[in-house]
Formats: sequence, C-alpha cells, structure tokens
Amino acid sequence: MKYLKQFGIIMAISFIGEVLKTLIPLAIPANIYGLVLMLLALITKVIKLSDVKETAYFLVEIMTIMFIPAGVGLMVSWGSLKNILIPVIVITLVTTVIVMAVAGRITQFVIRIEKKRQKRKQYGENEHQVKSQ
Repeated sequence: MKYLKQFGIIMAISFIGEVLKTLIPLAIPANIYGLVLMLLALITKVIKLSDVKETAYFLVEIMTIMFIPAGVGLMVSWGSLKNILIPVIVITLVTTVIVMAVAGRITQFVIRIEKKRQKRKQYGENEHQVKSQ
C-alpha cells in the first residue's frame, strides 16, 4: 500500500505538470514542470522525502527499461532517419558533451559550497569551544 501511495504522489505531480504544459504557452516539456514542482514540494517540505523515496528509487532502477519503446520507435522510423543520420549523430554527441560538462561544473560548484559550509561550521564550533573555556 505504501508503494501505491508513493507512486500516486509522483503521478499526481506529473499530472499537474501536464496540466501546466497545456495552460502555459511556453516550449517547456510537461516533465520539466513536474520535476520543478516535485523539487519545490520537497524543498518546502510539502512532500517529505520519505513519502516518495522507495518508489523513486525503484523508478530510477528501471529507467533503462523505459528507453526500449523509444529505441523501437527509432528502428521503426529508420527509413525517415536514414537521410538525416549524420546531423542527428553530431547533435547527439555535441549535446551529450555539453550536458556532461554543465553537470560536472554544477557538481563541482555544489561540492565547493558544501566544503566551505563544513569549514565554516567547523571553524565556528572550534571558536565556540575556545570562548567557553
């Protein structure tokens, strides 16, 4: 029952993302709206991480299976794709490198911020201990 509740929460957020996609005339995919809503709900504690954690892990584990229909779609559309194969490969490679670079930079930035926070916290605790003695 717990998993159905967690899956229901995730699906409700996804549905709200779909509704926003139809209401807001921007070229933003519905899943992006859903991800932003889920992030905001988790940050603001409207939804606790424990309310979706196990089902989210399960969905991440089976993510590769979800690409099978897309792969089959590509094979079915081979006749149409054959003529534009080189541009598609180049675009795929370039965007993959860009995404990897941006993700790496953001990860480094977050790690630096976390290290600074830990140093400040440690320095603050040491200073507090010296003053109390």
